Amino acid sequence: MMRQEYPRPQLKRKNWLNLNGTWQFAFDDQNEGVKEAWQTNAAAFTKEINVPFAYQTKLSGIEDHSFHDHVWYRREFTVPSDWKRHQVILHFGAVDYRAWVYVNEQLVGFHEGGNVSFSFDVTHYLNGGTEVVVVRVEDPSTDETIPRGKQYWIEKSDSIWYTRTTGIWQTVWIEAVNPVHFSKVKFTPDVDHGTVHLELEVEGEFAGKQADVEISFKGETVAKDVIRLFAKNAQRSINLFQNKIFRTPFHHNGWCWTPENPNLFDVKLTIKENSSVLDEIEAYFGMRKVHTEDGMVYLNNKPYYQKLVLDQGYWPEGLLTAPSDEVLKLDIELAKEMGFNGCRKHQKVEDPRFLYWADQLGFLVWGECAASPSFNEQAAARLTREWIEIIERDYNHPSIVAWVPLNESWGIPNVRGDKQQQNHSLAMYHLVKSLDATRLVISNDGWELTRSDICAIHNYNHGNDNEKAKYEYYKQSISTKEQLLQSQPAKRKIYANGFEHQGEPIILTEFGGIGYKVGEDAGWGYTSVTGSDEFVTDYQRIMEAVYASKALHGYCYTQLTDVEQEINGLLTYDRKPKCDLKEIRKINDIWHSEIVEG
Repeated sequence: MMRQEYPRPQLKRKNWLNLNGTWQFAFDDQNEGVKEAWQTNAAAFTKEINVPFAYQTKLSGIEDHSFHDHVWYRREFTVPSDWKRHQVILHFGAVDYRAWVYVNEQLVGFHEGGNVSFSFDVTHYLNGGTEVVVVRVEDPSTDETIPRGKQYWIEKSDSIWYTRTTGIWQTVWIEAVNPVHFSKVKFTPDVDHGTVHLELEVEGEFAGKQADVEISFKGETVAKDVIRLFAKNAQRSINLFQNKIFRTPFHHNGWCWTPENPNLFDVKLTIKENSSVLDEIEAYFGMRKVHTEDGMVYLNNKPYYQKLVLDQGYWPEGLLTAPSDEVLKLDIELAKEMGFNGCRKHQKVEDPRFLYWADQLGFLVWGECAASPSFNEQAAARLTREWIEIIERDYNHPSIVAWVPLNESWGIPNVRGDKQQQNHSLAMYHLVKSLDATRLVISNDGWELTRSDICAIHNYNHGNDNEKAKYEYYKQSISTKEQLLQSQPAKRKIYANGFEHQGEPIILTEFGGIGYKVGEDAGWGYTSVTGSDEFVTDYQRIMEAVYASKALHGYCYTQLTDVEQEINGLLTYDRKPKCDLKEIRKINDIWHSEIVEG
């Protein structure tokens, strides 16, 4: 199995080459590869691996779960002959955690951070024949100050901690670009004024050239513009609604993006010199606005009740790497089939292809990043760098409506009273807001919040069906705003010392977790049932309490799928339903209808 699809849906070019597939591979457990110059020695690579799957996965062809903190990759490739007058860019979807990249024995660049994409211009390192790319990776298995999320720093998985991902885990590819080309395209929709703000960044000798912009909606051209390039950066605001009321959010079938109507605008951007086309890309955006008002979340200026599901993005054959593009789409389709309108992508920066399908199918996404377990100044700096790159990569996706830089005080264990850790929480909130003013930011999802656009609370205290007292306490503790804010799930205060609720919407962002074992493998959940009928009954019991709350304006149920030993998914690890999914949808839809009508 090989991931073949175009990996960057927001900036698409025709001239590209996929480098996934079989690579030479080597463990470097003694960390001697640099000293022995393995980048020049093909004989040092004694194994093969199927990229982009990490060596810990079945699909890699290796499936070794033990610690190997230093690994090397090697692959030969040939650049297409018609690329000779172009620059060649080498792209990596993600490499966990540090990567040194060599082309034809020369170091072309270094990247630290295991979550998002990076690239290097390798044009001047190519020899015109058989090219060799070598990647050296360092992934400190036990370092608790790197953003590792659910990747356990102990060798064997346990509880909520899973098998690690080391090295290349997203697509590797090359593309050809003209020396004059787009290096950045940014779309900022303004629903209130019916415009989209376009920002372009161009590399190369731009003087005397022009950028043509063509925007279409459902196959019909709705706007064109020509931008004379006088600087590296250019901006335009383009009127799309054009004083037509049926295009605005006031009309139920308008031109805005929602989960129910995922309207997208297709964009073709071209750099020209006279009649010659130098660069051409395809992109898209959605007209979508999210804000809070009167204790509610608004989508396109209308109150919107978020019915999210926690999605950890693991697969039994590929761990953090989806086996195919189709399974990324399938997860969204299954969630929507159950009546959810979005997900919180938990402790993972997901493959851009997932965000593409969320945009296309209509699915809200709360974007999150892997956290470090421990806090120090280095951990704070590492997380900061990752978030800058995350927002740079994913800004254009209309499906993303919220960012979650911190979760359950992971990486800030003493944030309740420690001023330094509180300042880190505040810094992350303001950093993300400074980079992206269009989305909501949750400072510390779960409890011990500082400044936050949403009061996000975790509460698993609903117990099993036979624990009536515990369930009654749970119903009471989430029924009103006052009770929610005074509750202490996991013995943690909802707000850190010195901070308090400022009227932001209250959403129950983790709860449920009904454990139901399907098959022989042992596992655990926050509660336990033994059959599909009991599973549905327990789900309804818990949801009754959520929908009866007078204070909640949305939820995120734990969780979409089982993951390794954690068996509290609505689906098994291999995406088999644990019950009739129509029953889950019926519960979601009925209770939501009642609360809206009430």
